[in-house]
Amino acid sequence: MACVNGRIIKGIAGFYYVYVEDIGVVECKAKGLFRNKNIKPLVGDTVELEILSEDEFSRASDEVKAEGHITEVLPRKNSLIRPASANIDQVLLVFAVADPEPHLNLLDRFLISMEKKNLPVIILFNKTDLTEEDNVSELRQVYEKAHYKTFGIQALNSVNTAEVRECLKGKTTILAGPSGVGKSTFMNLMQPSARMETGAISEKIRRGKNTTRHTELIHVEKDTFLLDSPGFSSLALDDIEAGELSDYYPEFAERKDGCRFAGCAHINEPDCAVKEALAEGLIAKERYENYRKIYTELNSRKKY
Repeated sequence: MACVNGRIIKGIAGFYYVYVEDIGVVECKAKGLFRNKNIKPLVGDTVELEILSEDEFSRASDEVKAEGHITEVLPRKNSLIRPASANIDQVLLVFAVADPEPHLNLLDRFLISMEKKNLPVIILFNKTDLTEEDNVSELRQVYEKAHYKTFGIQALNSVNTAEVRECLKGKTTILAGPSGVGKSTFMNLMQPSARMETGAISEKIRRGKNTTRHTELIHVEKDTFLLDSPGFSSLALDDIEAGELSDYYPEFAERKDGCRFAGCAHINEPDCAVKEALAEGLIAKERYENYRKIYTELNSRKKY
């Protein structure tokens, strides 16, 4: 039996679907030794697998090109709990500029959680045709001052998406954001064969319907994968303490050595380099106000 390496793109009902270059999707069952070692393969894992002989391929479905057995899960460079995945290079965070209106506190919470995981984030502001160009520019500046790469796009009309595609090449990228912002539309643009279901915005609450129901890695091109994830409308920061919060604001962290006091919270202390940068317009006031709100929330959290 041939032995090859591939990436797990989906796991359903005890079967793992592994993408192998030059073969396609291979349907696998993990060998019992993983259960004995308490190893659970994750979407995104690089695995070694045995391909069954060619005369057994006929049992596979139209999507599946071969059958096999996973024999080894290769070492992971990282893993995430939500969505359950491994070997992620970066995050593509999608927010709409309108319909639904962007919730910047939620956006900042997501950035904080990714900074803690040390995952680079690219921000897409979608549906730019629904607002004035100046509004899009102002939104992008808020996050470019924090050193995030941003794009203003129209996924539905393929406007300004070519440069984003270049950022994905050779990487495994999680596509994240609230429901209704156009993630599935963007996924279908990057890989039409994904055929992701897209949902309308609820007229009553102006919020998207969640159309992504399981974790799946989509092969876009050679060594390039996109992982869609369920939309979110809230995000708790249970694993972060108030005192470390500023470490996850890049534009704060780079200035903390300029503060008079070590451990400066950047709120009430004098001679604070962060507040000076805020006054000079080098830090966006929207980011700073969200920082204050989140800091207060974390600082007042009960400890048990």
